[in-house]
Amino acid sequence: MSFRPDRPFNDLPALPPVRDIETKAVLKACIEARAALAELRISGQIIPNQAVLINSIPLLEAQASSEIENIVTTTDRLFRFANDAGGQADPATKEALRYRTALNRGFGMLRQRPLSTAIAVEVCRTIKGVELDIRNTPGTALMNDATGAVIYTPPEGEDLLRAKLANWERYIHEAEDTDPLIRLAVMHYQFEAIHPFVDGNGRTGRVLNLLYLVDKGLLDIPVLYLSRHIIQNKALYYRYLLEVTTHGAWEQWLLFMIEAVRATALWTTARIQTIRNLLEQTAARMRQKLPKVYSHELAELIFVNPYCRISDLVDSGVAKRQTAAVYLKAMVSEGLLEEVKAGRENLYINPALLTLLSERGQANA
Repeated sequence: MSFRPDRPFNDLPALPPVRDIETKAVLKACIEARAALAELRISGQIIPNQAVLINSIPLLEAQASSEIENIVTTTDRLFRFANDAGGQADPATKEALRYRTALNRGFGMLRQRPLSTAIAVEVCRTIKGVELDIRNTPGTALMNDATGAVIYTPPEGEDLLRAKLANWERYIHEAEDTDPLIRLAVMHYQFEAIHPFVDGNGRTGRVLNLLYLVDKGLLDIPVLYLSRHIIQNKALYYRYLLEVTTHGAWEQWLLFMIEAVRATALWTTARIQTIRNLLEQTAARMRQKLPKVYSHELAELIFVNPYCRISDLVDSGVAKRQTAAVYLKAMVSEGLLEEVKAGRENLYINPALLTLLSERGQANA
């Protein structure tokens, strides 16, 4: 394998890796991570309304994955503009929200076909908000942010990239004798090394990680907050990626990614449990203090939409417009919601849920 950082790495080896990567340490790590994923899968099934999770955890994932690429927004802004059809959000928030949309779109596509290059293209198009395809122009190079030095030049030539992606796709689905979490780490490295798009590769690759876990039946819905571990260990993430290329250092990369799955599965499971507890407490308080307002659908709705609008109640059939306004005002007076003005309309915020979802509220998590 000949590698020079300033030359296109057209000799990127095909999958599977030549050396035996299923070391004792790696296989042991897989067992622990799969157990954590199994627990997460069960905890996700316990929440009656899956939209509560689909609307929250993927937004946290979108925020962290975007931050890895230095696109920074806040949890508060993401939830505030999550259902904003008017497009009032700032550019960074819009870009992070497109990540969430891309994850949901890819998840929908899995119902028709297994994970594929076509899904990767659609995910990247959605993230970037432009019609793009596999890179066909030369000149792409990855730089060190601090020094400006070229650290990696991916392969070039559309035919070559498509051939490498076809090999990547076969490996995902045909290497059935390899543990699925090992395949996850290998496929993530290979996708980043192929670097098939002009931009958006990192975020696309991280969406594909979650879609892969769903595709292989390790998760039912894409609610693993995997980018949390990467943002906390960003320097190691990029170092280990590069050292697979430069030194064939597979074990440390595999252990890093498998640990990312294990740690974030445990974190996400704990967060789902706290969301469930808070939802039950909120419903109980509504039944006791606001019996004329209470319905289970309304209690769930303020968790599906932590920034709730009167129209959300109308659209979901919970109440007609005038009644919906009365219900939300009653919940504000009881301290369950906070009311804020947003242009011509009012937003009704679920502050307890937002605190729970924000990292600020979970420093010890």
